[in-house]
Amino acid sequence: MSEVLIVGSMALDSVKTPFGQADRTVGGAAVYAATATSLLAPVRLVGVVGGDFPREALDFLEGRGVDLAGVELVPDGKSFYWSGVYDYDMTDRETLDTQLNVFADFDPKLPESYRQSRYCFLANIQPQLQLSVLEQIEGPCFVMCDTMNLWIETEREALEQVLARVDLALLNDAEIRQLADTPNLAQAAGRVLDLGPKFVVIKKGEYGAALLSRDEHFGIPSYPLPDVVDPTGAGDSFAGGMIGLLALEDSCTTRDLRRAVALGTAAASASVEGFGLEGLKSLDVGELHRRCETLREMVQFEPIQLELT
Repeated sequence: MSEVLIVGSMALDSVKTPFGQADRTVGGAAVYAATATSLLAPVRLVGVVGGDFPREALDFLEGRGVDLAGVELVPDGKSFYWSGVYDYDMTDRETLDTQLNVFADFDPKLPESYRQSRYCFLANIQPQLQLSVLEQIEGPCFVMCDTMNLWIETEREALEQVLARVDLALLNDAEIRQLADTPNLAQAAGRVLDLGPKFVVIKKGEYGAALLSRDEHFGIPSYPLPDVVDPTGAGDSFAGGMIGLLALEDSCTTRDLRRAVALGTAAASASVEGFGLEGLKSLDVGELHRRCETLREMVQFEPIQLELT
């Protein structure tokens, strides 16, 4: 088992969905990812929060074995805040308010003990900050990065520098189409692979996820859920589950990556069952394993015998 370095946002979110709402609940890409990863492997977290960030949330992370030496606390500042509302089908959301606050000056500085982390997830932050982290880590085994449409549109050059230096790029279907300038997902994946990563994972929401490389195309459906309460953080929980399994096995072969995609899918399914961290907090290793087994059974089928004429 190896440690996982996770760098990204720590936030307070106000979310409204067709099934309820939550005000100033703990969120942020790095928090979701760290919560999922901590079920499987030790986490080293890098982020920044203000004095309004709940102490109990930090205590929860520490209780899960998350090292907070890389989290900067600005006592007289306010934490990153996001507010949004989701449509009825939960695929589209409208941002109502974004307040960067202390996150506006986020400059990730890795403690010396973090610099030799073997596994790293660069959550959705500015590409220049991702590059700064890459300059500080020494000989990692496997690095994953996430991004968003804003960086693709406004900071493409820096983003391409990041993609040239990571092992796996994580994008949703809209983002990879935008980045590759093609509606065809297979073509889009090929163009992103041309930029440098060995693997691409395409998150397709309720339709599952796909893992692609030059020689690999693996797809998995989403985990069947009777209720989806809040999709905020699902992609980050997915990433946390993925990198957590790789660190647990201390291996990143294609076989392990397939299993990591399945485990990430299972972790994301728990995340969307509650607002904020509620779903992930109730997830344990036993339930995570059960969901992975359900997914494995869903994609198995017997050989098909056809008579050729």
